[in-house]
Amino acid sequence: MKQAILRWFDSDVGHSFRTSPMAILAGSIAFVCVFAAVFADLVAPHNPFDLTTLVLGDARKPPAWDAEGTAKYVLGTDDQGRDILSALMYGARISLVVGVVSVLLSMVIGVALGLLAGFRGGWIDAFLMRLCDVMLSFPPILVALLIAGVGRALFPNAHDTVAFGVLIVSITLTGWVQYARTVRGSTMVERNKEYVQAARVTGVAPLRIMMRHVLPNVLGPVLVLATIHVATAIITEATLSFLGVGVPPTSPSLGTLIRVGNDYLFSGEWWITVFPGLMLILIALSVNLLGDWLRDALNPRLR
Repeated sequence: MKQAILRWFDSDVGHSFRTSPMAILAGSIAFVCVFAAVFADLVAPHNPFDLTTLVLGDARKPPAWDAEGTAKYVLGTDDQGRDILSALMYGARISLVVGVVSVLLSMVIGVALGLLAGFRGGWIDAFLMRLCDVMLSFPPILVALLIAGVGRALFPNAHDTVAFGVLIVSITLTGWVQYARTVRGSTMVERNKEYVQAARVTGVAPLRIMMRHVLPNVLGPVLVLATIHVATAIITEATLSFLGVGVPPTSPSLGTLIRVGNDYLFSGEWWITVFPGLMLILIALSVNLLGDWLRDALNPRLR
């Protein structure tokens, strides 16, 4: 593991990362956010979702630097007395899990269909691209909202796991199109190159050519797209949760925290919604900046 990290730092991509202050800053912010979310059980000062530890008398406490604040709650509390700082860590974990899982599923579906369409061509390519055109004709947030709403209507008393599944599926079905079109274009270029023709002449099976020869050469744009898509998926999840069709209230994400705080924004309790909003912005911005850096680092024309 250590040798692999050292090799990465010595590579062209690692050198590009070391010499880019913006990439280092974005990577540091993303690392802190992900670390706090993954290890929230260890680093969070409170468990905001443990009802036995909540004190309603501490509800709507301002941040610690306010005259009425207390050092016990650094960023204040919400309407139920939950520590905002701890709620951010646990909420970011939910947002990251939903975003990363939905992106992985979108990438698997999109890469598989795009590889098939670009390599085989013919009616398969025509059918899959027309399906992509149909999906692109609808706003992604509208499709996700429709699927999530229908899922909630069909399973009103479903377990939290089912609710998470419906949310992930709704984001996945709106995200695979970009991967399919990107991989299809790259595959159409690669399939006519000499190494693919040589593999065909030697009798290599088409599936093996796609998986062993073409796929590794089209993954560069996919990695960049996936990095940027993580931020988009997290924002989509936050939007759905803000509208009330996202994750269940018992496991609120950043979008749910923003929605709860929005009810108290004009009454003076600004911290309930501002800090979750800042956390969402930090995660999305850092991931997008990393995606921009990765796009430039993998572009041979900029080396």
